[in-house]
Amino acid sequence: MVTVAGWIERFQQHLASERRLSPHTLSAYRRELDAFAQWCVRSDLRDWACIEGHHVRSFAARSHAGGLQARSVQRRLSALRTFFGFLIREGLVQSNPALGVRAPKAGKRLPHTLDVDQMGRLLAMKPEGALQVRDLAMMELLYSSGLRLAELVGLSLGDLDLADRTVRVMGKGSKARIMPVGKQAVAALQRWLRARPALAATDEKAIFVGMRGRRLGARAVQLLVARHARAQGLPTGVHPHLFRHSFATHLLESSRDLRAVQELLGHASISTTQIYTHLDFQHLARIYESSHPRARRRG
Repeated sequence: MVTVAGWIERFQQHLASERRLSPHTLSAYRRELDAFAQWCVRSDLRDWACIEGHHVRSFAARSHAGGLQARSVQRRLSALRTFFGFLIREGLVQSNPALGVRAPKAGKRLPHTLDVDQMGRLLAMKPEGALQVRDLAMMELLYSSGLRLAELVGLSLGDLDLADRTVRVMGKGSKARIMPVGKQAVAALQRWLRARPALAATDEKAIFVGMRGRRLGARAVQLLVARHARAQGLPTGVHPHLFRHSFATHLLESSRDLRAVQELLGHASISTTQIYTHLDFQHLARIYESSHPRARRRG
């Protein structure tokens, strides 16, 4: 007869041999299942076949009450669902007791942003050579128009209309939108387009190209942005999407128009855009604390 621990071992062998999961993932599964097995022993549950949905629900609730974050509880339940699916396949249980159990709702993480001064410092770089002219044009456009990284690297020459100061981008779900391009970004793009022919292959349509003359990839842009941020003494972790977060936050701080920001970001639902109202409130709270006579700290 295979023991409770023995079935976990068999499951590990299944994951390693049939699904070929990495040692790191195997270790994560083992950790979650061992925690559940220990809880079962304390609850006098000695057989996998006797586990029901309310047992799994109690385990998840106890895990959360014990300090486990919501995302960690979600991972724990995911491991249990996969494990019981294996036990069904092996004929040990008839149903999956973890299927109907939901983890606590994870709180939304507020996106990081650069403040206006930090963004200004990054974009104040003095480019040396064509590649840095390109990099500054990319960063100006990311911030000016709030583009996603995939939208930026997907741009072709025909998408840009500098006379009209607009750029046509293809967003999620193949939805196109026309974005305004700010004065500083237009100037940076004009400088890059003058330098581009010396680098770009003759048949290349991409706006931004690499040293080999072909369309620049997303990973290359991430590395370039991080490098320029370090050179300007900015906090670590600066990445292209940070420009989009900063664009939305700074625009909302100035305009107070959530619907307009939604349109500019290309969000299908305004609920996606509403996360920036939390960032905006934090900004307003700081202003209140530093300005209101009854809020200022003495001292």
